[in-house]
Amino acid sequence: MSDKVPRGTNELASPWIQAGRLAFLALYGVTILAAVAWAFSNVRQIDPQNRAVVVHFGALERIQNAGLLLAWPRPFEQVVLLPAADRVIERRVTSLLRSDAALQGDRVASFATPLSDTLAGSGYLLTGDAGVVQLDVRVFYKVNEPYAFVLQGEHVLPALDRLVTRSAVALTAARDLDTILVARPELIGADNLAAERRERLRGDLVQGINQRLTELTATGQGIGIEVTRVDVQSSLPGPAVSAFNAVLTASQQADKAVANARTDAEKLIQGANEQADRALQVAHAQAGERLAKAQADTATIQSLAVAQQQGTDPEMLLRIYRERLPKILGQAASVTTVNPKDDSRLIIQGAEQ
Repeated sequence: MSDKVPRGTNELASPWIQAGRLAFLALYGVTILAAVAWAFSNVRQIDPQNRAVVVHFGALERIQNAGLLLAWPRPFEQVVLLPAADRVIERRVTSLLRSDAALQGDRVASFATPLSDTLAGSGYLLTGDAGVVQLDVRVFYKVNEPYAFVLQGEHVLPALDRLVTRSAVALTAARDLDTILVARPELIGADNLAAERRERLRGDLVQGINQRLTELTATGQGIGIEVTRVDVQSSLPGPAVSAFNAVLTASQQADKAVANARTDAEKLIQGANEQADRALQVAHAQAGERLAKAQADTATIQSLAVAQQQGTDPEMLLRIYRERLPKILGQAASVTTVNPKDDSRLIIQGAEQ
């Protein structure tokens, strides 16, 4: 008996053995590459604008700034990339804006079908003087506690939105409308401190948010961020803007009417003063003429009266009588004379002698 395998059997078995051997070698190589990639998975370069938090089985191991990071692969150590300490991140708080449903409802709402209370008040804040204002807030923050930021994870931004909303509601409720935005321009000149209070709005909002963040940190629930700046764009609701514009237009028209009335009144006063001055001048002129005429008419009598009082001409009255009497008698149709000392003879005109 021979130990040799038949030639036909070797020819049939060799291709399958070779294929299996190649597959095994390929799988082995892939496994080696995967093991190497896994072993160096947490070896990376940290950019200058970032930093890395290395967590070892859930506990803080270290914080790596810019440079080469060497860490054990998962699940031994976990690497979380965070912004650098001096990097400022912007966040727009959309919870303070009017919702899309409310905006769509504003287009179709009417007096017969008003909006619900929830949609009607969406995006509006009530001020201390019962006004309504809209705030578009953008928060700029930095990560000051990386480990707390990593622990909070996806809850950081929602928590920040709630804190900003809470601070904005409290701040607007403690202020009147004119210390938040220029709602009534006619009062700007009367209140010089309103502009200063509007400038302090951002600082007060930053202070309120950071104070609340400090309280959370003190209770062990900090989110690891600090607000550095807040940009606030305040505006009035659309209907309120239309109402304010209508009031402003009416005020301007009223001021214009008052100015026109004052101009007309000044014209009337000027015309009346001119007429009064003209009448006074005419009256003075006529009085002067009358006085001159009266003085001229009474000059002779005045001179005679003075002469009589002084006694410079004793025969003056008799002489004037003799001079004037013929002229007076010459104008009469008939004259009857009576002797005042002798009544025995009377000359009566028309009587028989």
